[in-house]
Amino acid sequence: MEETIRFLLLHGYVVLFLSVAADQLGLPVPSVPVLLAMGALSGSGEFSLAGALPLAVLGCLVGDLSWYELGRRRGRGILKFLCRISLEPDYCIRHAEEAFARRGPKVLLYSKFVPGLSLVAPPLAAMFRMRLRRFLAWDVAGSFLWSGAFIGAGFLFRAEIEQVGALLLRLGTEVFALLAAALVCYVAWKAAQRWRFLRRLRVARITPEELNGKMEAGEDLMVVDLRHPLEFDADRVKVFGALHMLPEELAKRHQEIPRDRDVVLYCTCPNEATSAMMTRRLHRLGITRVRPLAGGFDAWVEGGFPLEPKMATATPFEGS
Repeated sequence: MEETIRFLLLHGYVVLFLSVAADQLGLPVPSVPVLLAMGALSGSGEFSLAGALPLAVLGCLVGDLSWYELGRRRGRGILKFLCRISLEPDYCIRHAEEAFARRGPKVLLYSKFVPGLSLVAPPLAAMFRMRLRRFLAWDVAGSFLWSGAFIGAGFLFRAEIEQVGALLLRLGTEVFALLAAALVCYVAWKAAQRWRFLRRLRVARITPEELNGKMEAGEDLMVVDLRHPLEFDADRVKVFGALHMLPEELAKRHQEIPRDRDVVLYCTCPNEATSAMMTRRLHRLGITRVRPLAGGFDAWVEGGFPLEPKMATATPFEGS
């Protein structure tokens, strides 16, 4: 334990930068305790706030710019990847889209304080064509706010933090075993929560090939596009003949959904989360001939099936 503290005192700035960068890249590295410790050590004169805060912000930018660039190059695919590796449920994309729709780029000011939003905000900003200069301005401000909040808390409460540190020194390895056990329990709980969520999505799906065959055969059916308006405008195309409707509208206007024909719902969520949840809701309302599109909109596009253009308005992120 004492060797660890000596190492931190010798390499504190490097540890700060690497831990923050790793955290923002999505690695399981807790950077908040390091920020608090750096604030406390700055208060005792071991380090400088003027050196610590810019390094923490730089660490944030390393992670955020990496995800921004991946979002620009890979688009929605990188968002799905982030939600799949996250312990948060798959609708994290939808929540992030709603946050951007309400707040615009201001989301970047507080995204780092919200679990699940911190990782998806940078690629989502790129996906909706936020200019790099504008992204950097808001992201730097948010990084200063987040880093400064924890470094400042460490500085102000350095006496309490020093007491905790002294207690940890006395407890030695026992406290680390306790923390490791708590971490394992937390991960197990989140994994069980995710398993229950995925279990609720188990409904019969229709493949893009099946849907296209029905459309070519002239079958009377309804296709509903459940994508968020921001995403709908960004793609600028939809499944041929699809009606765009928000999930909340679908629940309220279920009387408009025909009971005597097949209804197909599609979205762009991992595991078709939104479509599957809306399908189950409509089943409970007595609309039984409804199924999600397997693979969602992406699978339809990848299969080369018919699309039609959608006249798009500018997203709130376009421009300078």
